[in-house]
Amino acid sequence: MKKNMNNLSVNKTINLLINKYRKKDNKFAYPLLDDAFSNEDLSKGIKVILSGQLTMSKETKKFESFFAKRMKAKYAVMVNSGSSANLLATFASCNPLRKRRFKKGDEVLIPALCWSTSLWPLVQSGLKPKFVDVDPFTLNVNAKDLIKKINKKTKVIMLIHALGNSTDIDMISNYAKKKNIILIEDTCESLGSKYKNKSLGTFGDFGTYSFYYSHQITSGEGGMVVCNNRADYDLLLSLRSHGWTRNLSNRKQIEKKYPKLDNRFIFSNSGFNLRPTDISASIGNSQFKRLTKFKNIRAKNRTKIISALKKSKKWNHQYDFFEINKNINPSFFGFPIFLTKKNFQKKFKLINHLNRRGIENRPIISGNFLNQPSAKLYKFKQKAKDFPGAQLVQERGFFIGLHAKPISKTQINLIVESLLSL
Repeated sequence: MKKNMNNLSVNKTINLLINKYRKKDNKFAYPLLDDAFSNEDLSKGIKVILSGQLTMSKETKKFESFFAKRMKAKYAVMVNSGSSANLLATFASCNPLRKRRFKKGDEVLIPALCWSTSLWPLVQSGLKPKFVDVDPFTLNVNAKDLIKKINKKTKVIMLIHALGNSTDIDMISNYAKKKNIILIEDTCESLGSKYKNKSLGTFGDFGTYSFYYSHQITSGEGGMVVCNNRADYDLLLSLRSHGWTRNLSNRKQIEKKYPKLDNRFIFSNSGFNLRPTDISASIGNSQFKRLTKFKNIRAKNRTKIISALKKSKKWNHQYDFFEINKNINPSFFGFPIFLTKKNFQKKFKLINHLNRRGIENRPIISGNFLNQPSAKLYKFKQKAKDFPGAQLVQERGFFIGLHAKPISKTQINLIVESLLSL
């Protein structure tokens, strides 16, 4: 009884502190994400801070176990960002300990509509990227088209599930298995989306996720890698933490071979330091329990915005909207909008107008990545003009926020009036 009273007192004190110091002001009237954390989320993080155990420990393990169970993957490894998740999955895929691995000079297929840290780990590991175009209104590759691009040099597919959507992942994963091609699913923008009732990120060799602030759930910073093979799991654990043997299933066998080494510090592989903190793990775990709730609210908000736009007297088909592929139960990330062909030249005028009205916005992913200066720096042979789908997304597309709280009439009116006032 006394313990329960003490806990209530602690929780009350923490909530008082959160309410006192929490910054709720935002320079945007309609930001990409509105006030992502609940008091409970922050309270979980504060309790970790007060415990003094800030670095990766029990809270991380707890989140990993819950995440794997819910995603129906055998294993999950938390890292400090979604970018690190892609880095870890890529370097695990070419590690000398992996029986099926790629080598330097091998080819990887990746959508031209991609994020920088979906691409750069592939280049950093020695792969040669071969870009594939996307359907501009689903933002994902066409599965049949991607398969046509595969040749004898193709050893890896980096498939990006864009903004909660996906291509026919069944077709691609089955073909990849048949041809012994490594499949990495970048699911950083699609946590909670399912294809035929199976979670995206669990079809390939590795699936990656991000918990950055504006994503489906957030731990501030953070990411996760899932896999279904114990040997891959051991690789991920070792590479995440310096290449040492801690937590590996074969740790004791390795230690026996090196009796003169301090068994706390045996480095059996290469490695990074991509570990998360228990602070971010506790917050992420708290948020993850509400993923379905967030997913449903975002879907309803999206429907309300589209409905309000089309019901407006000013509506004249100025915009096209994101199309959901067949068999996808989407978990939306953002609200992508495409200016129609006759209006796309007004895009930058519209963006400036939205900025002035306080509606935060951004490009869809990074647009056609072959337009980026870093692509020119690395002298990729393919040209931006050869990817009309990705180019259309860049020229005509942008996105605004899709909040995890019910949208108000005031916010809907602001969005509709701003989008239709040019």
